[in-house]
Amino acid sequence: MSYADLNDATDNFSENNVIGQGMMGMLYKASLPNGYVVAVKKLHDSQFLEEQFISELKILGSLRHINVLPLLGFCVESNQRFLVYNYMPNGNLYDWLHPMEEGQEKAMEWGVRVKVAVGLARGLAWLHQNCHTVKIIHLDISSKCILLDQNFQPKLSNFGEAMLMSSTCASSVNSEFWEMAFVKEDVHGFGVVLLEMITGVDPSNMTGSSNNVLNEWIGHLSSSSDFHGAVDKSLIGQGFDAEIIQLLKVACTCVDPIPDRRPIMVQVYEDIKAIRERCDLVDDSSMLMQPEICPATSEKSVEIEMAEVQ
Repeated sequence: MSYADLNDATDNFSENNVIGQGMMGMLYKASLPNGYVVAVKKLHDSQFLEEQFISELKILGSLRHINVLPLLGFCVESNQRFLVYNYMPNGNLYDWLHPMEEGQEKAMEWGVRVKVAVGLARGLAWLHQNCHTVKIIHLDISSKCILLDQNFQPKLSNFGEAMLMSSTCASSVNSEFWEMAFVKEDVHGFGVVLLEMITGVDPSNMTGSSNNVLNEWIGHLSSSSDFHGAVDKSLIGQGFDAEIIQLLKVACTCVDPIPDRRPIMVQVYEDIKAIRERCDLVDDSSMLMQPEICPATSEKSVEIEMAEVQ
């Protein structure tokens, strides 16, 4: 995509169009001439971010899944780097769970949180198990990188730290190392996000400077008889206490301090999907299979993976 087009779409990268800022750069809302609204990430100028820029292009440029944020294009102008994504009108999960305005009520109901959990688990399971020629590990899972579309369907973003592994050339030793050291790291990150959605506790207060803080916090949470004191107050008394406890158990297995005891994401997905069904919540993924904003004539475009993971 041309720099001139991106410059026009963001009104010369106006501060009025800034919608977020992260370690990689500034994110702008942009309106294209054809009426589409996209998000443009302007990367900071650094050699380290050059590697992350290439990683995003390699991974997101070739993936299409309902729970992975589509990369629509990129731009290289002099020493500047830009990435263009689908615009997510509901922002990120972190901001919904931790509103900046003190006293503001959390608007995310239990059914929406379960939907986000199912979608995120589905996306990670697909990356780990069903990506055909390569397996992908995210390695930076957090509520800040989980974006929400207009229907609160979660989209996993920020693949700058991700790793790829070819399934055609991996030895058995490498496969075991992959499973133990990397895949289970994603499972742990997912478990922290689940705990955040259940308790409303900021993850920085769970993990602190070491995993010992998280382990102590989990131990207290698991042994506490004060269930109402541990769960986000906005979820209590809605008729889903049993399901909340079940999801809490799934989260605790995901953050087990011993990686070998953590489940794989396909199993986590099945467990959370069963919880959703017990809540009698309808999964409306089939209603969300609308075309992404991609070139209609591109031969390389891939249909969005259907909701179920085989």
